[in-house]
Amino acid sequence: MYKTIVLHVDDGSQFPTRLKIAADLAERHGAHLIGSAVTGIAAHDYAMVAASPFGPLPLVDLQELRERAADALARFQDEARRLGVPSVETRLIEDNAERALVLQSPYADLIVVGQNDAGTTFGAPVATGVADYVALHCTRPVLAVPAASRNTAVGTRVVVGWNASTEASRAVMAALPLLRKAQLVRIAVIAPQLLPLRHGEEPGADLATYLARHGVRVEVAVDDAETEAGTALLRQAEHASADLIVAGAYGHSRYREWIAGGATRSLLDNQHVPVLLAH
Repeated sequence: MYKTIVLHVDDGSQFPTRLKIAADLAERHGAHLIGSAVTGIAAHDYAMVAASPFGPLPLVDLQELRERAADALARFQDEARRLGVPSVETRLIEDNAERALVLQSPYADLIVVGQNDAGTTFGAPVATGVADYVALHCTRPVLAVPAASRNTAVGTRVVVGWNASTEASRAVMAALPLLRKAQLVRIAVIAPQLLPLRHGEEPGADLATYLARHGVRVEVAVDDAETEAGTALLRQAEHASADLIVAGAYGHSRYREWIAGGATRSLLDNQHVPVLLAH
């Protein structure tokens, strides 16, 4: 069960959908929902930049950033209560979103963020890759909600990306509270012929048996095409009319995926449904 959920709060256009998904999860699991907003810069970093004769002037006053974040948290709290969340908390952290979310992750069951996207946080520029960074560095699973998500709930029809890796196994365990309640869980095994010793004689069968013992309604789909795994998972999700993809994050090093491309980057850059990741 998810009993503590941390939601990244910002003023982006995708936030209302992210909030509805997090609120639905909190209500279904009786979870405590924490709205976490950031100023986008730590106070000491701001002071150093402002005092430096060589650095650029800060684009936004720090107090203004605090006020905007506080306003967003007030709106989050009101809307979460309206949506029926039983227990709500707000946190305003003077730091960037990546560090703030990683810092809170050991004390949560799930972190909910938006899709990798460039933009601003309350008027302050932010880098791309919040979901990317948090999925790699935090100690808990991360649910990344796409900007164009049409769903306000997740977990009815789920595609699990399975390559028998440690990361994929952790993702499955992290998603188990959702998988147990899903109408359908499709285990998508992509190009198992490339890793025959890892998968065994019948790819996906052992995981299907394991999940079935947990009461999960499960099927296995093997895709022998040697295409990029992230693209293949997105295709499987479309075919299954899935509202959630579950996958391991960064089975290769982050540097290798950044240079050569990889499933995690592909999923986060092109996702059309929420993706639950664990590293």
